[in-house]
Amino acid sequence: MRSGQEVWTGIKDFFLSYATAPYQWVTVLELILFFFVIYFVLRTLYENNAKRFIPVYIFLILCMAVITVFSAKVDVLWFFLFVCLLSLFFLFLFGTEIKRNIYNANAGKGAQRHVANSPDKHVQRAEECINAITKAVFNLSKSNTGALIVLSNGSMPKDIIESGVQLNADISSQLIEGIFVPKAPLHDGAMLINGDKIMAAGCFLPLTQKTFPSDYGTRHRAGIGIAEVADVSTIIVSEETGIISYAQKRNQDVQISRYIDSVGLKRILKDYYSREFSAEGKKA
Repeated sequence: MRSGQEVWTGIKDFFLSYATAPYQWVTVLELILFFFVIYFVLRTLYENNAKRFIPVYIFLILCMAVITVFSAKVDVLWFFLFVCLLSLFFLFLFGTEIKRNIYNANAGKGAQRHVANSPDKHVQRAEECINAITKAVFNLSKSNTGALIVLSNGSMPKDIIESGVQLNADISSQLIEGIFVPKAPLHDGAMLINGDKIMAAGCFLPLTQKTFPSDYGTRHRAGIGIAEVADVSTIIVSEETGIISYAQKRNQDVQISRYIDSVGLKRILKDYYSREFSAEGKKA
C-alpha cells in the first residue's frame, strides 16, 4: 500500500513523464480516444433504457482507479486495459442496438438528402401518419375493438420488441385495423410505432403494479406499465366500452387521460411527431 506522499509523487511523475515525452501528440490522442470510449458507453446505456448500469460502470472504473493509485503492484497500463475490457463488455451487450442506431443514422442522412429538394415532404408524411392513426383508432373505437398502440422514440427495450412480430411497415389505417381485428394472430398484443413505421405488433408489455379502478383492463395496465419503464406514450382503446385513453409519464409518474376525442388525439400525435422529426425532415 502506497503512502499519501508516494501517491502524490507518482501522480506528478505520471503527468511530467507525458509532458516531456517526445511524442506528446500521440499521448493526447490516446487520452482523447480513452475518454471517448467511456462517453460512448455511457451514451449507449442512456439511450437504450439501461440507465441502471451507468452507476455500476462508473463505480467499477473509480474502484480500479483507486486501486491503481494506492497499490504499488498495479501499473497504469492495467487500469487502461481494465477500462477497455469493461467498455467492450457493455458494448457487446448492446451490440444489436448499436447496429440499429448506425443503420438509422445512415437512413436519416439519406432521408435528409432526399428532403433537401422538397422541404415540406416530412410535414406531409407526418400529417399522413397522424390521419391514418386517428382514423384507425376511431374506427376501432366505434366497433368496440380493443387496441394498444405504443408511440416509441426508438429506445424500446429489445426483449419487448422481440416478444412480438417485427414488421417495419409503413403506417396505414388499414394495416392498423387489420392487426387488431378480433381473432387475428396479433390482436392481443401491443403495436409499436416509431416515427412513420410500425416496428412490431403482438408485443407483450409489463403490467403496472399500481392500483387503478376496476374498469381498467389488461390493456390499460399494460399501457401504463410500459410508460413506467420506457420513454414512450400509449394509446388504448377499450374492448368493452370503446373509450380511448392516453397514458404518458409526467413528473416521474404516469398519468392517464380518458375519453380522448379526435381533436385531442390529433393534438397528441402532432406533439409526438413534432418531437420525433426535426425541421430538416429527418428523425430527431
